Amino acid sequence: MNANVEKALETHGEGHHEHGHDHHELSFWRKYVFSTDHKMIGIQYGITALLFLLFGFSLMGLMRWQLAYPDTTIPFFGKILTAVLGEHMAPKGVMSADLYNSFGAMHGTIMVFLGIVPLGFAAFGNFVMPLQVGAPDMAFPRLNMASYWSYLAGGIVMLISFVVPGGAAKSGWTSYPPLAGIADVGPNIHIIFNGQTLWIIGMVLLISSSLLGSVNVIATVVQLRAKGMTWMRLPFFVWAQFVTAFLLLLAFPPLEAAGVMQLMDRVAGTSFFMPSGLVVNGQGWHGSGGGSPLLWQHLFWFLGHPEVYVMILPGLGIVAEVLANNARKPLWGYRSMVWAVLVLGFLSFLVWAHHMYLTGMDTKVSAFFQTTTIIISVPSVIILTCLIISLYGGSIRFNTPMLFAIAFLPMFGIGGLTGIPLAFNATDVPLHDTYYIIGHFHYVVAPGTLFALFAGVYFWYPKATGRMMSEFWGHVHFWPTFILMNCIFMPMFLQGFAGVHRRWYSGGIVNGDALFEVTQHVLHWNTFMSWASWLLAVAQIPFILNFFLAWKYGHKSGDNPWHATTLDWQTPTPPPHGNFTVQPEVYRGPYEYSVPGYPEDYLPQDKKLDQKEAK
Repeated sequence: MNANVEKALETHGEGHHEHGHDHHELSFWRKYVFSTDHKMIGIQYGITALLFLLFGFSLMGLMRWQLAYPDTTIPFFGKILTAVLGEHMAPKGVMSADLYNSFGAMHGTIMVFLGIVPLGFAAFGNFVMPLQVGAPDMAFPRLNMASYWSYLAGGIVMLISFVVPGGAAKSGWTSYPPLAGIADVGPNIHIIFNGQTLWIIGMVLLISSSLLGSVNVIATVVQLRAKGMTWMRLPFFVWAQFVTAFLLLLAFPPLEAAGVMQLMDRVAGTSFFMPSGLVVNGQGWHGSGGGSPLLWQHLFWFLGHPEVYVMILPGLGIVAEVLANNARKPLWGYRSMVWAVLVLGFLSFLVWAHHMYLTGMDTKVSAFFQTTTIIISVPSVIILTCLIISLYGGSIRFNTPMLFAIAFLPMFGIGGLTGIPLAFNATDVPLHDTYYIIGHFHYVVAPGTLFALFAGVYFWYPKATGRMMSEFWGHVHFWPTFILMNCIFMPMFLQGFAGVHRRWYSGGIVNGDALFEVTQHVLHWNTFMSWASWLLAVAQIPFILNFFLAWKYGHKSGDNPWHATTLDWQTPTPPPHGNFTVQPEVYRGPYEYSVPGYPEDYLPQDKKLDQKEAK
């Protein structure tokens, strides 16, 4: 392994040095835009993903107005929507049904594929993982740059789709055919420049980006670990990134193939997913011809459920690092957590059809997927239990990263527990496509994964910038966010039990009355949740100001402000070109905190003890 690192150092030097070892100054474009340095690419991913998260969150805020005050003009933003999207999408500033569907589809797509996954896997994975394994860079730096630019191109295509005739995609973030095959098709709609087709093209670019990134992560962890960095000395964050990379590598190709096939259905007259005998507006559909809509569902959810763990695992890795550091003690059950995350990755490929109980599958098939879905909760519980027990007896520091990490535990727990009824088809069928599903999923990825990502931003910010984010404003950010997240998503369970459908664009109210009497007693929660979501947007202002102002005005952090043990904190701050001034050598595991007899409460992985200290 050490020979691979040395070779990488030599190769890395050839591309960036001249006149022996004198480092030449790169141009602005090569250093900040078309960079091949994993740290800069990680920062590019991080800032881009945060901007997309803000945009996707804004779409939800506009949708919540329509749910709270149906068919009324949206204040301030209504005129902008009408001016940009046209009267047919936002007549007199009122959100139309098409615009609601469009925002719903794009909110899900942007938050998942352009926000959470790039931030958790690509941003933190690029910046932190090579540092933690002792590598000078990613294994394939140019591939790394291509991954980011493919991601950015996919995001730009998604944004362009909002302003083409007909607006952005309206077939949900899952793009189910045959609806996705007939949407945005007509004499006045361009065959390529329409919302649904651009959605597919954007997805193909995003998937390609993830595949390039996953290959890079796997190669880096396998080949570029520092001397002494055995598998069981890897930080849990690296294990989480490693398993996530395999999930992406194995689950995304089927969806990319499916995306190309759906693209062909739309532009080339094929019928991979369009069934025979399809009637649209009283006429036979010209493109139908024996395709299977269920095939798309299988291919989508074969990626879709591993994708849930693609969002969760990087967050779990971040929480593990933050908890161990701020509890000042080793992770309890580290080996159990490693084996659990490996089993979790394997089982994630065996549960996809629990999203498809309404398709009329055979009872034997549904029994299999019910069983695997319950089994997959076991490794999740093992990891969560280990993290909770790790807090016991610790000397806990309640700084901002730790607050978000601790809050992640119950929020993720609620998301997991509310998923158990959905594992069984008998209870899933009445709850399917209700707000119960929205509440369950969002507890996993909003107050769950997003809290972990916030913890990661606050934790590694000083390593990236050399400055500390404000603790005061971090607390101002955390407490309202924690409270308001629960105000938004907890009432969704009540609405779901009452049968409120997730796709009612008027919130279940027509002409001032409830669409169904059984839902009447829970529809008042729409207004409460909407106001909570708008206040949540206000609560992010301290984070945004803190993030950008601390870059210049924050207190200087030093190399290891958290007194951490892993290799990422043993480099200069910010890490230089090549990361390490001396090639690191690892002597122990990643969480040697509060070691008896050692004078400090942390013992870095690369600290070589003399005979006296070793005793």
